[in-house]
Amino acid sequence: MHNDRRKNVPAPPITTALLLAAGTGSRLYPVTENMPKCLTEVNGIPILGRLVSSLARKGFKRLVIVTGHMEQCIREFLGSQSSGMTIEYLFCPQYKTTNNIYSLWKAREIIQEPFLLVESDLVFDASLLDNMVYPDRIAVARMQPWMNGTTVTINKSKQVEAFHKGEEFPSDEIRYKTVNIYSFSQASWSLIKDRLDQYICAGKVHDYYETVFTEMVTEGSLGFDSVSFDGKYWYEIDTLEDLEKAEKLFSAKKPVVVVSRKAKMRISEKIIKPLSGHKAKIIDAVKDKTIANIKALPWQTV
Repeated sequence: MHNDRRKNVPAPPITTALLLAAGTGSRLYPVTENMPKCLTEVNGIPILGRLVSSLARKGFKRLVIVTGHMEQCIREFLGSQSSGMTIEYLFCPQYKTTNNIYSLWKAREIIQEPFLLVESDLVFDASLLDNMVYPDRIAVARMQPWMNGTTVTINKSKQVEAFHKGEEFPSDEIRYKTVNIYSFSQASWSLIKDRLDQYICAGKVHDYYETVFTEMVTEGSLGFDSVSFDGKYWYEIDTLEDLEKAEKLFSAKKPVVVVSRKAKMRISEKIIKPLSGHKAKIIDAVKDKTIANIKALPWQTV
């Protein structure tokens, strides 16, 4: 396996993060009609504000954001520096016709150091990043009935053995949901970039980047140590129902989010006020869902 990391020589903490925020967030309409998905508010705090605050608290110094849908809103919200971090933007003009594999590929030249990869629709307790600031790790949570998407199997050393895409699995097998937060060493990123080049050159711009990770883990050229997100708050917001659940989950968890007064005024005038007319639509869209009758909170293990 490529990742022959020396366990007795700990790598320094990662200080660069890459945030993928190019998508249109169509499943979250009408919230995303007037703003990008990452500026959706969860109990009055934009997802992006929470993310930036969490990264800053963990010592990150550089944030690169791949933008697309309504990218100017993101630029106006964060500016070129926020919470002590330098902010850089990488616009993806093909955001409507490509998937996240293309967004990750776009960052191949601007990032040359170890980094943390984060999706822009995640809300989580900042303490969950404590063990993710070191290279070649993957955030996972034990699979629960409410979860779907890519899963992994893990060996006794807590390393990922294989990725699995949405298929059924034996009842006696333990699977873990990927939380869409990864960290990479410079060596791993170099190999990933080569494989991404192959996919993009072959026109495979509609794939998920997990396809590349799956292939490389299977052949042994990439390895991840798993970091458990069980037992603490986190949620992935794709739909209006997800947003409702996240607001319930984080109702008592209101972190301090550092956003300048000027930025707050901009987002209020250009984003929040236009959104106010959709409040009734959002309520109508979720009122018939059986959201309140959840047997266990999403972050609780069974």
